[in-house]
Amino acid sequence: MPLTAPLPSAPGEWIRWGQLYGSAPALAVADAMSRAAGPLLVITESARALDRLHAELHFFLGPAGGVLPFPDWETLPYDRFSAHPDIISQRLAALYELPRFTRGIIVVTLPTLLQRLAPPTYVDAHTLLLATGDRLPRDAFRARLAQAGYAQVTQVMSPGECAVRGSLIDVFPMGAAEPLRIDLFDDEVETIRAFDPETQRSGEKLEHVRLLPAREVPLDSASIKGFRQRYRTRFEGDPSRSPVYRDVSNGLAPGGIEYFLPLFFDSTASLFDYLPATTTVIDMAQASLAAASVYAEIEARYEQYAHDREYPIIPPADLYLGAAELTERLNRLGGVRLSRVKVVAEAGAEPVFNLASTALPDVRLDARSAEPAAPLKNFLGTYTGRTLLVADSAGRREVLSELMAGHGLRPDPVAGWSEFLAATSRF
Repeated sequence: MPLTAPLPSAPGEWIRWGQLYGSAPALAVADAMSRAAGPLLVITESARALDRLHAELHFFLGPAGGVLPFPDWETLPYDRFSAHPDIISQRLAALYELPRFTRGIIVVTLPTLLQRLAPPTYVDAHTLLLATGDRLPRDAFRARLAQAGYAQVTQVMSPGECAVRGSLIDVFPMGAAEPLRIDLFDDEVETIRAFDPETQRSGEKLEHVRLLPAREVPLDSASIKGFRQRYRTRFEGDPSRSPVYRDVSNGLAPGGIEYFLPLFFDSTASLFDYLPATTTVIDMAQASLAAASVYAEIEARYEQYAHDREYPIIPPADLYLGAAELTERLNRLGGVRLSRVKVVAEAGAEPVFNLASTALPDVRLDARSAEPAAPLKNFLGTYTGRTLLVADSAGRREVLSELMAGHGLRPDPVAGWSEFLAATSRF
């Protein structure tokens, strides 16, 4: 029961899928994942659309479906506060995984795709792989965590924090679901365990772990020196009057430091630089057309905040891809432009494939009607295919089943999409 549509046969080629109503785009993308030569990069127009697509893909593919979201900071351009540590954690984990992501689905919003990022060498160089039995001098490790941006605290609670107590080192790695407790015997890693930050109880023993940098910008001594030099070159006036310059000079990361990212590197990258060359784009946002509007909003924010002499900011061109650059990077990969409505082929345009999807009629139960279930019964009586009703939770499913039974409808229960595909009953 998949919605199968062709994929481009070579890099740089584009085709168009049309007539994809409701959750049909997610079903078509899920089917395409199994046939693609490499990963799929799915571009949505907004964070809300991304969340919905992610949930739908999770439904069709299951929890181990190979979907990798690259989240937005959830801040507006030039805001003076940073994203939540959990978001930074997810982004850094994704940036580490992407070059090794040979098959699966990457989902990203168009505004996030426009962001310039730290080069891939930064993430690799500041990632530490640690295993039981490794030699780990405590003071040197604590200094390395500080340089990687980890905050020294008394009790670890959030990603990007660490605490050293004698031979015990607690650290909450970015990209991890729970913190780690490293027990040293002299300078050797004796054990590594996950632990609950609320109860402080240790959990399962781990043989090896991965520690990602704590931020998307480096704060080691060489990077701070480079930041200071680039700041003085780019901005006129006395830099010591700038709170950002003072904080970074002291090894601190002020809120909104991500919008000064170009000052930490000789050159920046974009998400495209992290993707395997075999990536195929699924464009659900009309990215090349919509990018100009997104960029105009960024420029408006820049004009609004660009006149503070003590808080100078970086022009949009150094922080975001423009529409022309985005289009050029997209065209190197090629892919699918996806439309929810039926598409008519045009001479000279990319090939069009309209899929076998239709808009669902209104089958809601109307409690005020003499026959509340009549629309659904009529649909089931005329539709020759199989029908699946989906509830938000197990409890809602039971309520729905009882409601159906009260109107003479008794659908067979299934645990999820895969069990539905394996079953034979029509309802």
